[in-house]
Amino acid sequence: MRYLSRRLLHTVLLLAATTFVTFLFTTLAPGNYFDEMRLNPQISPETLNALKAHYDFDKPVVVRYGAWLKSLLRGEMGYSFAYNSPVGPLLAVRASNTLLLTVTATLLAWMIALPLGVWSAEYAGRWLDRAVTGFSAILLVIPDIALALGLLMLGVHSRWLPAGGMSSIGAESLPVVERLWDFARHMFLPAAILVLTAQPILVRHIRAAVAESLSEGFIRAAEAHGIPRHRLLWRYALPASANPLISLFGFSIGALLSGSLLVEVITSWPGLGPFLLEAILARDLYVVIGGVLLATLFLIAGNFVADAALYWADPRIRKD
Repeated sequence: MRYLSRRLLHTVLLLAATTFVTFLFTTLAPGNYFDEMRLNPQISPETLNALKAHYDFDKPVVVRYGAWLKSLLRGEMGYSFAYNSPVGPLLAVRASNTLLLTVTATLLAWMIALPLGVWSAEYAGRWLDRAVTGFSAILLVIPDIALALGLLMLGVHSRWLPAGGMSSIGAESLPVVERLWDFARHMFLPAAILVLTAQPILVRHIRAAVAESLSEGFIRAAEAHGIPRHRLLWRYALPASANPLISLFGFSIGALLSGSLLVEVITSWPGLGPFLLEAILARDLYVVIGGVLLATLFLIAGNFVADAALYWADPRIRKD
């Protein structure tokens, strides 16, 4: 358990460092929310000074960071200047939407990439391998934002899919089945963008890991004993490739999470992406810090799940 304990300790230290650095940089950046308010002639300097005192902007950075940590322990995560309410409840719904999109895209991406990578390794040099490799190369050279905009334009012009949001107007009054179908139609476009952008890296790494396992001596010995090729591939070669693929799984979560923030902005998915962009433009300090904290937490949680799976799959790590 020392392996997981060290990982958990690293997680806590990384979160603490991330929050402090984010707080420091956003504080030292030129301008703030109240500088924008100063441009409004209807707001007096006395009102601005009172607001700064209310939000502790007249105190040193270290004192404000300590106050923010206390509010974090209460689940508030500071107060939003624009909404005049705790940040935690504002981020909770949007974070759940981002998490739903990221988890769905991760599962779909692996469900597609895993068989493609395994079959590409099995039929190395044949037409299936060349087709998969060529398709991955095409996706790799297309910029992610160009792919997202292209799929968005296709959905808008074809009218097959909604162009934004999570549900249609009046979807609350629909039956459960129709409501789920409406939700699936809205999720299809952002999820498809994330799945397609993740395919080249996943397929290539899976193919390389399985191909390396197929060249091992124990695989050739098992094949000489007459074990069927299908069973040899999925029962022996794929488990032998587990370690690099589990590490790749943790990496893919982080990549899809960071990509989902941009995709959410492009497709108007009501997650952390549009909310963070709005907060950055409005210089809503504590919303930005809270959003960065949640994004980092999701990334670390994905890597921690991968570390736990690696600990379970590899007995050499359990002996460490």
